[in-house]
Amino acid sequence: MTSGNNGASTPEDDDPFGYLYADGQANGAQPPSGGGGYGYPGSVNRVRAVGQRQYGQQQPTAAYGQIPQQQGAYGRPNAHYAAPETFPGGAPTAQQQPAYSGGGAGRGGGPNTKGLLIGAIAVVAAVVIGISVAMLGGDDKDNTGNEAQSPPTQSESAESSPSASSSNVANEEDLPSIDAKALALGGTAALASDIKGAQADGGVYVTGFNQVGSSVTWSVDGIPKKGKYTVFVGYSVPGKDQTATLTVNGTPASTPVDLKNWAGAPEGDYAKGWTKTYNYVQLNKGTNTIKVSCEQGNQCDALIDRLWLVKGWVRSGS
Repeated sequence: MTSGNNGASTPEDDDPFGYLYADGQANGAQPPSGGGGYGYPGSVNRVRAVGQRQYGQQQPTAAYGQIPQQQGAYGRPNAHYAAPETFPGGAPTAQQQPAYSGGGAGRGGGPNTKGLLIGAIAVVAAVVIGISVAMLGGDDKDNTGNEAQSPPTQSESAESSPSASSSNVANEEDLPSIDAKALALGGTAALASDIKGAQADGGVYVTGFNQVGSSVTWSVDGIPKKGKYTVFVGYSVPGKDQTATLTVNGTPASTPVDLKNWAGAPEGDYAKGWTKTYNYVQLNKGTNTIKVSCEQGNQCDALIDRLWLVKGWVRSGS
């Protein structure tokens, strides 16, 4: 068998270089031209451009040595090519990403920034409203201040410095007060004015109170109604704590009058020991009797210059 004489009609026997031999040339083999096939006329064109084949359809023929012209403009699908996934049983198509709806920057649009901005503003507004409601609600709390939670038997003594401020000062009303010289004295109690610093009229105060049986009594009129009141006592101690007994309308209180050295005066220095204390009391409407006395068990070395009342149970009063 000679080269090129029996393979022109079968692709597997086709000799692409038949044109180089004399017997191939005699049988019509020609060199390639225009990028086509080799060898004999009508031989199989094995070279195909990508996407040229279209499955399931008859392929267009082209002139010998030429490649069929591909259809379709740049960027468009080739009419001669159909992807495998388009045929029954073909590969599944990939899920395409949905395009954003609404306006936005760029060719394909973008997120709805206007909607996001409105949502953010709504959230901030809700937070501000919530804070405002909480702050307004806080004002409704019961402001009982320093009032005792349960009524005393008759009175309560100060357990902290009476000079401390209190929100209940606003409860003060124009109630009676009395200076030392208007008090009814008992026992060895007497009036004096030689020690400076007394707040009573003329600087007068009660001395001689340090003996058992000594007392000052205030018969107070003009109590507007029955209820809670605070009785204040102005006094001085010589740099050390003292006590006395409080009696209201004939009933001794269960707690003493606490005459502590709130002023921090040096021992023996009455002039620097002027301060005040208080007791919680229950008074009747009209007239009441308030007595401060030195009884057994008390340490009564103190000077007393005045007494006054404040409505309610408070910690501070002028």
